[in-house]
Amino acid sequence: MKALVYNGPGKKALEERPKPEVKDAGDAVVRVLKTTICGTDLHILKGDVPTCTPGRILGHEGVGVIDSVGAGVTAFKPGDHVLVSCISACGRCDYCRRGMYSHCRTGGWILGNEIDGTQAEFVRIPHADTSLYPIPEGADEEALVMLSDILPTGFECGVLNGKVAPGSTVAIVGSGPIGLAALLTAQFYSPAQIIMLDLDENRLQVAKRFGATHTINASGEAAAEQVKALTGGMGVDTAIEAVGVPATFITCQDIVAPGGVIANVGVHGVKVDLHLERLWSQNISITTRLVDTVTTPMLLKTVGAQRIDPKLLITHHFKLDQILDAYDTFGRAAETQALKVIIEA
Repeated sequence: MKALVYNGPGKKALEERPKPEVKDAGDAVVRVLKTTICGTDLHILKGDVPTCTPGRILGHEGVGVIDSVGAGVTAFKPGDHVLVSCISACGRCDYCRRGMYSHCRTGGWILGNEIDGTQAEFVRIPHADTSLYPIPEGADEEALVMLSDILPTGFECGVLNGKVAPGSTVAIVGSGPIGLAALLTAQFYSPAQIIMLDLDENRLQVAKRFGATHTINASGEAAAEQVKALTGGMGVDTAIEAVGVPATFITCQDIVAPGGVIANVGVHGVKVDLHLERLWSQNISITTRLVDTVTTPMLLKTVGAQRIDPKLLITHHFKLDQILDAYDTFGRAAETQALKVIIEA
């Protein structure tokens, strides 16, 4: 089969690989229909994720059709259309019983990281009964690719961890796919203001269409002052960091109000300064999280009821043979105006 393989920092290639087979009783092999590229894949290619070693097939998002299942799989059979979760969970270990599926002792974020992933024609999914979701008949499978990772990530790590509430003020630093996913799901809670910050004017215009009440170009030094001006000099109740670079985390520290929450979502590859010398007295909470996908069933219902349209995040389409072009397009998002790309296997 064809697969996109990580060959070390800065190196990737479309290669021929053996089709995966069922190894354990709980496995399913899925024929991938549609997948996508995540910002985390770009972090892997930069060398920011040491758990991902050269030779790994990348990708942790997608939809597909069950090709084969192990003897222990009871919820799925060959031919079933399924959503692949970015998190594999046994459902039985101590972390899973606490709802921390991202830290499952035999799973977690392993797809496209510690085991081969979805940017291929086929993928093996461990713990299939608790790591796949049935796709309702007639559902828009392209839209559901966004539920593999970015929608639950923006919602859980940003909105829920950030304690977004009715009438609150929210700033999302970074208007890329994750930031926009947080924007879409923050609106479940009717905050009074959702302020989006980014360097890219096109992405700020997209954020405005998606429901942002205000947008701020963060290229100038006055971005924090603009946020303060919009919030009566107080700052925001929730500052969501959705990029993963030191400057954006510092911006969150500059704009959070006393008693507020900084919800980190971005993947950080280098150290970040924490200015406790001015935050220690401000009753600030700082949260981190790897998505657990506990909200995926709810989000599936919300999308099915057309209360939210994740397909808005899709800007480009490619075939698997064109995946190197897809990476180039996604990696140059400022030039190509790419948000999420769909890759058809």
